[in-house]
Amino acid sequence: MLNSLGKSSEAILKDSIFIVGTVFSVEGRRVKIKVKKDKNLSHLSYKGRIIKNVSVGSYIKIAKGFIEIIGKVEGELTTKERNYNEGYRKEELKISRFLEVSLFGHFEKGRFKQGIKEMPLIENECFLLDKEEFNNLHQFYNRGEKVIEIGTLTEEPSQEIRINIKKLFASHIGIFGNTGSGKSNTLAKIYSELFLLNRNSSEFKKNARFILIDFNGEYTKDGMITTSKTVYNLTTRIESASKYGIKQSNIERLDIISVLLEATEKTQKPFLNRALKNDYLDQDFDSRITDNIKRTVREILLKGDSGLNISIFTELFQHLKQLEKNGQQVVAGILSKLESGHLKYHSNQFTYYVNSPNTLYANANVDGVISSAFPNLDSLVIDSSNFGKIKFKILSQYYHEIINGYSNQEHIRPLIGRMFKKFEMLEKVVSIKGEDENDTKTNLEIINLKEVNLEMKKTLPLIIAKQEYDEHKESGDFESKSLHLIIDEAHNILSSTSERESETWKDYRLETFEEIVKEGRKFSTFLTLSSQRPFDISPTIISQLHNYFIHRLINDHDIKAIEKTISYLDKLSFESIPVLSVGSCFVAGLASDIPVKVDIDLLPIDKQPRSETIDLQKAWSTPVPNQ
Repeated sequence: MLNSLGKSSEAILKDSIFIVGTVFSVEGRRVKIKVKKDKNLSHLSYKGRIIKNVSVGSYIKIAKGFIEIIGKVEGELTTKERNYNEGYRKEELKISRFLEVSLFGHFEKGRFKQGIKEMPLIENECFLLDKEEFNNLHQFYNRGEKVIEIGTLTEEPSQEIRINIKKLFASHIGIFGNTGSGKSNTLAKIYSELFLLNRNSSEFKKNARFILIDFNGEYTKDGMITTSKTVYNLTTRIESASKYGIKQSNIERLDIISVLLEATEKTQKPFLNRALKNDYLDQDFDSRITDNIKRTVREILLKGDSGLNISIFTELFQHLKQLEKNGQQVVAGILSKLESGHLKYHSNQFTYYVNSPNTLYANANVDGVISSAFPNLDSLVIDSSNFGKIKFKILSQYYHEIINGYSNQEHIRPLIGRMFKKFEMLEKVVSIKGEDENDTKTNLEIINLKEVNLEMKKTLPLIIAKQEYDEHKESGDFESKSLHLIIDEAHNILSSTSERESETWKDYRLETFEEIVKEGRKFSTFLTLSSQRPFDISPTIISQLHNYFIHRLINDHDIKAIEKTISYLDKLSFESIPVLSVGSCFVAGLASDIPVKVDIDLLPIDKQPRSETIDLQKAWSTPVPNQ
């Protein structure tokens, strides 16, 4: 049976149960609702079911004619009635309850839409959401779209949360939370679901490339994310066969070499630029290198400069010893001669000379001096590997410039000292690959930096990200192919406050990743950042993220860093961040129409990241065997 408004008796009953009050005041997006006297209980009964009544954190619907406006309860307060009739003798009737509501969307044809088309009016009726409306509010996808399930709603565990993969993965993602809050499980969960969903798609394997920078070795287990992946277990401790392929052209880039060698901006970087542009040794390296060394020795001898004393030869051959091919002893023999004082400098005649067995002066017989003081120089063989060539080019340029007075030795010498140490570390984790070579057969690469020292941990991700991003841009195929850079513990390389490296390195590092986060979307390149210290990460980078998974954060600086850059979360949600339980997080951004608190599903034990905290009770209770 229908009433005059066309409503059935069942609809009238439902309205009477679900109505909670009326609009009392409207101040912008903030609305105050006066609760009906009979709706102050914690639960209501409808058709034999117990329904949770409205409270802080609940959603409500405001009916303005045929428009249904949606808001979230952020607070409540009570006042005492001024015109209370003592004859009622019910204490609860003295009190009026008010809800403070923030408006954020509306229902349109049964589908939730963000944004407010119209503001409510005073006395508009306010309702609890029924089950269908609640489900529609938390359905973040359209029919037919591919989705992944990430967990359940914290306040309503029966409500599964699914997210459209296009809105999530075609975006920059931030996963933040203190140690032990569950952020590693969240990162692994969303990508495990993505790879599971596309496990039979050849186009996914061919067109989507994922590179995960793993600082602590958490994602290297066989079952993590997918079994079809390439894991690079890099180490600077020992020589290892596991190395990441970098193209020669990328290693020889001035910006990369400058960062690697910590070159100063005004003197050392211009020097490196001249060294890298000198192409004399690029062709026929093996045949030209001996001539280059002999010419360097000859130039010093003929220069006869008192400022270039005998120590310059000792320094030169100590450097060449580090480039000499393994097993040779040519440099050792030359150094022995130099250390014994066989070569001397005549300060009156301004020339070098030897006096055994006969006295020979360089200004009169330079070839005789070379044969006597530098035996077997013609048979010296220098490492001609890719890295060996780069080091020798820089070393050759250094001696050419200081001999001819083009550069100040004191300005460039520290760079040469760092060069051998830095390249030694780099050679342990990187191999040079051909310009057209593809060194992986899977579309997921895990780069494990757990055994890599601090210097390379800061440099290597930058080199890899720069190479992969530039190559992807140069490919020009942005309609079908995508690149996804995933950085765990991102504060290690995206800090804007670190004082452990030079300003040049910091600026270049941040500029590189800020370019990716600001411009990458145009080139189908997307960043996923996971960090326990969002405050340490550049605010520019955090502000450009599109989707956020926010676990428990306790430090005020971290919470404020999130609050400054995320407009999706309401005040109540921000205040809840420090007390989130393990595995629970706020999901906010383009992939979810509204911010929601979700309990992320825990992965099976064999697929969980290696991030669990040690069980001290178990460890300390283990009996010590008799000795």
